Amino acid sequence: MPDFGSLIEVALPAVPLLLLVASLLVGRYPGCDAVVRLSERLAGARPRGRAVARARRPLPPRRFAAAGGLLIAFGHAQRPPPPLPSRI
Repeated sequence: MPDFGSLIEVALPAVPLLLLVASLLVGRYPGCDAVVRLSERLAGARPRGRAVARARRPLPPRRFAAAGGLLIAFGHAQRPPPPLPSRI
């Protein structure tokens, strides 16, 4: 006799996938109405016509940030080399 516990373990996770595939085969996209309502709400929120453009301040220039090996090189370059051992 087959073990129904293992059958349920395999079939139960596949149920949502099967429902989604069945709805797509029928021609319905789940959540389509919600997407349409959201896009209409976002499109209606924007002001129509010419909007007065505010003067924008220019962006500051991007700063160079060292990373990786270059960061280590800059760290070593800011200190003097180690002293030479004295041989007498």
